[in-house]
Amino acid sequence: MSNTVVVGTQWGDEGKGKVVDLLTAKADLVVRFQGGNNAGHTLVVEGKQFIFHIIPSGILYEDKKCLIGNGLVVDPEVLLEEIESLKAAGIEVGPKRMSLSDKAHIIMPYHQAIDLAREVFKGGDKIGTTGRGIGPCYEDKMTRTGIRAIDLTEPEVLEQKIKENLKEKNFYLTKFFNAEPLDRKSILDKYLLMAEKLQPFITDVSLEIGHALKANKNILFEGAQGTHLDVDHGTYPYVTSSNPVSGAACAGAGIGPNQLHHVLGIVKAYTTRVGAGPFVTELTDETGDYIQEQGKEFGATTGRRRRCGWLDLAVIRDSARLNGLNSLAITKLDILTGLEKLQICTGYKLNNEQIYHRPASLKKMALCVPVYKEMPGWQEDISQARRMDQLPAEAQGYLKTIEEIADVPISLISVGPDREETIMVQNPFCISTLNSG
Repeated sequence: MSNTVVVGTQWGDEGKGKVVDLLTAKADLVVRFQGGNNAGHTLVVEGKQFIFHIIPSGILYEDKKCLIGNGLVVDPEVLLEEIESLKAAGIEVGPKRMSLSDKAHIIMPYHQAIDLAREVFKGGDKIGTTGRGIGPCYEDKMTRTGIRAIDLTEPEVLEQKIKENLKEKNFYLTKFFNAEPLDRKSILDKYLLMAEKLQPFITDVSLEIGHALKANKNILFEGAQGTHLDVDHGTYPYVTSSNPVSGAACAGAGIGPNQLHHVLGIVKAYTTRVGAGPFVTELTDETGDYIQEQGKEFGATTGRRRRCGWLDLAVIRDSARLNGLNSLAITKLDILTGLEKLQICTGYKLNNEQIYHRPASLKKMALCVPVYKEMPGWQEDISQARRMDQLPAEAQGYLKTIEEIADVPISLISVGPDREETIMVQNPFCISTLNSG
């Protein structure tokens, strides 16, 4: 038995979907443990693109079971749309292939309405949320007024909770935001129809994982977003509303920390982020445009253009500590092909002092100047490389620098979007836990 946690080390969009898809070959179960449909995993299999927002990307393997953990907030409409979309692609998704935790919280129309109204109200100071209702749903979870998946199996409970919640939500929408109130009956009718379709999937996911552990199954835990969008450890308030760090796999799936054997950090070979927030290595020149165009850097969920910049190893070093990383997976290395010179940020200058971590203060972070190590680029097509020694010397040097500065070994390198365009140095399911240093 070997259990691996996959986390993003930057601001999300690192390419976790492809890595999870690859590692699923060695897994028996794939568990998503936090976030909602504000995240999108994009992967390409045999030239065909798939985008997942809630269902773990391991669903593309017919013999694997995918679990949606209690740490998620789930939009039932989006989940049903994903099921239908997969069905149209010839992939059947039934209760034998997917489970939804009975403790997962459910996104309601008033969550989305409040999310959108807040962003409009804030104007130029908006956070840059996706407007999917993620934050407001997590708020209700913490104030103990949330609706959980189990409530979809009990119509009377669902009706009562909607009635009680709408008293507060409609007051807030109409009196504070000048928005339209929501109708209780139309919400209830819609959710009862969706509940009927989802009921066969709803179960105790923690218990299901427990049975798998006793049977010595391999389990892959999949996070969404990235470490620096973590509500506790990220660039607050420009963060998501959950904890994308590895420790959240325990709370978000219902297992003990002694069941996590390997933590794999996904690192895009450069840095991107969507929406507002500090970004020390951001490039607003032709190089930034080149990376954005070559990498097709548009959000899988929102379609927004991603901001692009050089790889920031101060950010990666923080992620190694926060997640207890055992190895790294480098993605989109091929996108840097064609650049004559590359820069890697090794730390920051702040008021003439060199620091090697990201400060919590946004004021201080705005004053940070990146300290770069310049490296030669490469011109050769690397998409056919399947071993490290098949990469150009310059690409090998780039990777070695990442390992040395992050003080974490590389176990996987993606050299193209397709499943096969990968260099597997060591499969995390097949190596013992390493010290991250």
